[in-house]
Amino acid sequence: MSKKYITDFVILENRRHTHEFVILTLQHPEMLPQMFPGQFAEVRVDGSPQTYLRRPLSIHDVDYKNNTIKLLIQEVGPGTRRLASMKSGEKLNLVYPLGTYYSLPDKKRVLLVGGGCGVAPLLFLGRYLKENGIDPRFLVGARSENDLVELDAYRELGDVYITTEDGSRGTRGFVIHHPVMKTFEPDFDWLYTCGPEPMMRVLAKYSRERNITCEVSLENKMACGIGACLCCVTPTIEGNKCTCTDGPVFNANYLKW
Repeated sequence: MSKKYITDFVILENRRHTHEFVILTLQHPEMLPQMFPGQFAEVRVDGSPQTYLRRPLSIHDVDYKNNTIKLLIQEVGPGTRRLASMKSGEKLNLVYPLGTYYSLPDKKRVLLVGGGCGVAPLLFLGRYLKENGIDPRFLVGARSENDLVELDAYRELGDVYITTEDGSRGTRGFVIHHPVMKTFEPDFDWLYTCGPEPMMRVLAKYSRERNITCEVSLENKMACGIGACLCCVTPTIEGNKCTCTDGPVFNANYLKW
């Protein structure tokens, strides 16, 4: 298990990408510890009286050369609205890196599938795969084209497929409706995903039927991040496990889905 840190970062940039998504770029004055895609940070939310607990956020990207971390924020309540309103120069306290992470595949044909804010860990994962000699492909789902985030960054790493529920961009429907998924013998044999649980359950079933390895990152509520509060427990074939410490990344076959 990797060492955990409680550290103040300085916000370098707050960049709004859509009406509800922003990306915070945070910098630390010292060398960052090693992190892996799928891990997350527990973020303290100062200046929000209604927000008592830290917020778990996937590590969106890491730049070790410049000692920066990126966090993707979706505004859904007072805590995330406060984070999304923070300015350059303000400090943000993180407990990190937490949780398990996606594994390197033993095969080259991989597909990364994200829905909504579930795209958050996939940029870091795609970069990690690329650095290890694997060309990733991305399948991104959103409600509409106005909810798509940072497509150019993903395209720098590999092909990007898009679905939108309203058909405003890419294939109309959910990710499972995209042509890359509409064959019984797909041209990939390893699938990584993060997003709404119903989407991931469908992808897990799809993968089992085709003997594809599927790793999912759960988005359970995680108040502490260290397995103490037990609010993120999820049932597995070996009993109940804490998403924050035994996950958030699991092999889909390990879950009772």
